[in-house]
Amino acid sequence: MSYIRFRKHYLQIPYLVLAVLEFAVLLGIFVVLAVAYPFAGGQAAPEDVYSSVLFAGILSLGTLAMGGYTGIVQETVAQLYFRTLVAYCFLGGIGLMLVYAFLPDLDPGSTNLFWAILLCSFAVIMLRRSFSALVDSEKLVRRVVIFGSGDYAAWMLAEYDRNMRALGVRILGCVSDSASPVVSADRLITAPADFYQYCRQNRISEIVVLQQERRKAEGGWLPVPELMECKLRGVAVTNGIDFYERELKKVKLDLVHPSWIVFSEGFQASRRQQWTKRIVDLTLGLFLLIITLPFMVFTAIAILLETGRPIIYSQTRVGLLGREFRIFKFRSMRQDAEKDGKAQWASANDSRVTRVGAFIRNTRLDELPQIYNVIRGDMSIVGPRPERPEFVSELREKIPYYDTRHYVRPGLMGWAQLKYPYGASVEDARGKLEYDLYYSKNRSLLMDFLIMIQTAEVVLLGKGVR
Repeated sequence: MSYIRFRKHYLQIPYLVLAVLEFAVLLGIFVVLAVAYPFAGGQAAPEDVYSSVLFAGILSLGTLAMGGYTGIVQETVAQLYFRTLVAYCFLGGIGLMLVYAFLPDLDPGSTNLFWAILLCSFAVIMLRRSFSALVDSEKLVRRVVIFGSGDYAAWMLAEYDRNMRALGVRILGCVSDSASPVVSADRLITAPADFYQYCRQNRISEIVVLQQERRKAEGGWLPVPELMECKLRGVAVTNGIDFYERELKKVKLDLVHPSWIVFSEGFQASRRQQWTKRIVDLTLGLFLLIITLPFMVFTAIAILLETGRPIIYSQTRVGLLGREFRIFKFRSMRQDAEKDGKAQWASANDSRVTRVGAFIRNTRLDELPQIYNVIRGDMSIVGPRPERPEFVSELREKIPYYDTRHYVRPGLMGWAQLKYPYGASVEDARGKLEYDLYYSKNRSLLMDFLIMIQTAEVVLLGKGVR
């Protein structure tokens, strides 16, 4: 098993190991430098140890913020260098300077800090390249077989070819459950006479059951005794929707059915969790309001100078339990962006966006007035993005289970924003809903924290902006 589930969130064990190794490398390099070049030119002091832990912790958070523990196997060498330098030299450097401003006794000095970050960047890049080769090694990959050969199995193979190869998964093929399979012949596996022996001989660690219900009427079959034996003898047997959710951190809409929502673990939060989340939202909302106030003032002045008033505009959005509320944003489009009164999806290179508007959209400064919505309780810091009523009416008709996202308070940032580009069509809304369903099912304060940290990558790289 190469993953653990903590607070309802799936964590890949290899990446946890990588995080521990990186922390140890960062800590070790800083300790060596602190001993060789003491802070004040004297003997190494206890403060050196505290500063070492602080240094390693902040740089590790920088790596997490840049998605360094989710995309490392998929990135090129150039992307690896870029991600590491941004995480350490930019995010880590800013974080350390802010901390040292309040804790000057832990400041090792600019020279020591420069060499520490430089050496750590080089060491971690080498470590990650070795890790990538190791995780991709055939000796460590998880070998999986799909039981099923219909349309669902076919798109699972397509998803595997696009994404899962980089996650240390090898799908060997599909065992046909029908006389008329959809999966191509080269990906089919002849049904073994003894499933357990087949798994043992081929080092199969998991069987994913991915049948389509309509196949039952066409002679489909399910070898329940054989699958029971495999599970009882240590081979994992997983249904398709759970496998998809675990590996890709989203829920495949085509596989969702009401009984899965009713009986699966998740889709609920206790009153204590709800109150805790509200307290966290209120605290962080007030804190963000204070530290972003100067940015809001400059943004307001820039909008006023370029296109005049109004500086802030509001829209009706659909929130918790379908209740409508007014959301506030800095205006990034011309005043006549919707002069005909009809709601329009934003498009790439939208001509309605002003020059200031393009900048504040890329940096997410246009979203800052929504902190007021968070403090008021209309929104949360983390949650599905609220949509306009005009679009909701259309989407609930065209997308199954669309209303499930309205059982969670909408958020300033969210899982779908991290994982999916800007939504500007019904198909995009469907793709985002798969991530929103995953968040709704598995939400926790830990997941909220991870989303908040990783949102830094979205802001810095301008992901999902139109």
